[in-house]
Amino acid sequence: MTLAERLQADMTGAMRARDEMRRDALRMALAALQRAEKDARRSLTPDEEVAVLTREIRTRRESLDAFVQGARPDLVAAERRKLEVLAGYMPAQLSDAELDALVRAAIDETGAVTPRDLGRVMKVLAPRVRGRADGRSVHERVSRELARRAGAGTG
Repeated sequence: MTLAERLQADMTGAMRARDEMRRDALRMALAALQRAEKDARRSLTPDEEVAVLTREIRTRRESLDAFVQGARPDLVAAERRKLEVLAGYMPAQLSDAELDALVRAAIDETGAVTPRDLGRVMKVLAPRVRGRADGRSVHERVSRELARRAGAGTG
């Protein structure tokens, strides 16, 4: 069963249960998947589906931040609930130890030695962690590890 099929089935269940918040979150995600599929003019791969859902989650987080700053507690609660619903469809997130191990392996594999090699490492690492770790967090960890190694090499 594809992600879109799971979302559709769960949206139908939410409609039957009269769970409007869940229904709306799932409907929004399905619409994003359908738009992406239409733009691609083909069926999406599972990785592409996860990427679309990741974008939707990022959008919800940005909305949540805006609502918090705008002192809109009514909308904050709704966005949090939508985030929880969408997060349930994402692949299991990597632990800190797993992510650190993947970062070190990618750095070793690419032969990166300085922070200038960050792009090369991210090119190898990004497909391995897509949907399972926040991109900003991965970028920070790679930067930190490259800086540590560059500092250790000169000391």
